[in-house]
Amino acid sequence: MPVPGFTTVAFSHAGVSREVFRAGQGPAVIVMTEIPGITPQVARFAQWVADAGFSVFMPQLIGTPMKPLTRSGALLEIARVCISREFRVLAANESSPIVDWLRALARDAHAQCGGPGVGAVGMCLTGNFALSMMLDAPVLAPVLSQPSLPGGFTAKARAALHASPAAIAAAHEKIDQHGARILGLRFHGDPMCPPERFKRLREEFGDAFEGIEIDSKHANPDAMKPAHSVLTTHLIDAAGEPTRAALDRTLAFLTEQLKPSA
Repeated sequence: MPVPGFTTVAFSHAGVSREVFRAGQGPAVIVMTEIPGITPQVARFAQWVADAGFSVFMPQLIGTPMKPLTRSGALLEIARVCISREFRVLAANESSPIVDWLRALARDAHAQCGGPGVGAVGMCLTGNFALSMMLDAPVLAPVLSQPSLPGGFTAKARAALHASPAAIAAAHEKIDQHGARILGLRFHGDPMCPPERFKRLREEFGDAFEGIEIDSKHANPDAMKPAHSVLTTHLIDAAGEPTRAALDRTLAFLTEQLKPSA
């Protein structure tokens, strides 16, 4: 199914071909979907990124593009992801295998678009993918929106980053040598993105990590509970709203990192 405002291309790596939805011009930003897929709200966010002066590459990873979000649909996609070989939802110190494909996409996007580097926006299931993509790819602006992997309820799982030691080391190298920074967003009280995860990110990366945490009372009241999706489902697109401020900060962060002359 097409995504309005986007063209569709195919990208292949290691024998795996996927559709990628493209829009905009400028430095490349990889927008990765959350559960249950490229919903209308995810597509709206991607369009905002394109309108801000970036070339958006939005790969089809899960679900059906433009299918409205429902609780039953989300549960179905969670079940599919849990048995997929491309996702390792319980892995604390390694990334999911699909990240290798995403890194290749980031390298190709950078070759096409140029600039100092690439942005990567992950949400929920893909939140920490943006961090792991700093290894073997020119990612200088990772955005971790409600990063929810690894799953699990142990203290180790709540503080884990779903990233290998090599990926963590690559992030430090990009920070120290290339000016990379990391942005994170979450709602207070979100059980899928616990506060221990942001505490770990602050301890690991210090001032290079900017964390935005929003009281759940500021989430879209018409969306399903609990408050979770900062940039999409639970965003209130109105001036003065904390979620709109988080969106504006995300776009400004991408600009600072990928268009420094601006």
